[in-house]
Amino acid sequence: MGEPAMSIGVLLVDDEQLIRAGLRAIVASEPDLEVVGEASDGAEVPGLVSRFRPDVVLMDVRMPSVDGVRATGHLMSTMDNPPKVIVVTTFENDDYVYDALLAGASGFLLKRARPEEIVAAIRTVAAGESLLFPAAIRRLAAQQANRGPLDGLAGAGLTERESEVLRLMAGGLSNVEIAGELYLGVQTVKTHVGNVLAKLGARDRTQAVIKAYDTGFVTPAG
Repeated sequence: MGEPAMSIGVLLVDDEQLIRAGLRAIVASEPDLEVVGEASDGAEVPGLVSRFRPDVVLMDVRMPSVDGVRATGHLMSTMDNPPKVIVVTTFENDDYVYDALLAGASGFLLKRARPEEIVAAIRTVAAGESLLFPAAIRRLAAQQANRGPLDGLAGAGLTERESEVLRLMAGGLSNVEIAGELYLGVQTVKTHVGNVLAKLGARDRTQAVIKAYDTGFVTPAG
């Protein structure tokens, strides 16, 4: 017999015990997922992440002491290999969600999401991919349109082709779809995406897209 498949460790962070219990039941029902710990506030997250080394953190975005934005930012700025973070929110248009994505979260889920959507999201980010919801991100970006100075990523040094790729990423296109749109090979697109992430200092596609909106390089209407 071969070795058993590696399980994906999940840390649950929510100040409502009932929500944590529901998430635990969903995660525990899957053979490849394992709840490694729980927390009721963001202040507990660094210690639990250091202790249990989860692959994915399901992080409530609003908590009374240390919220999900601050907890996510702390993980991303202090750990060499932080876990993937999915922020969980009640409302899709929550300002905190946009800030959490800026801080380093790989995506977000609504608390009313179906169990299969939650499981799929965990597996997606654990595999190194991102949860991109173009329409939702455009709405969030539109709410934040006048938050600060915009430089359009002028200092990033993107080539014309890399700029095209980033705009298509912001539209939610996959590498295969971008390749078809630009008449390029998929491997070439992967190279361009990697270059974009490196030049923007972005951990993943979500971070690159959020930076594109936040700097005005891509506008919510476009």
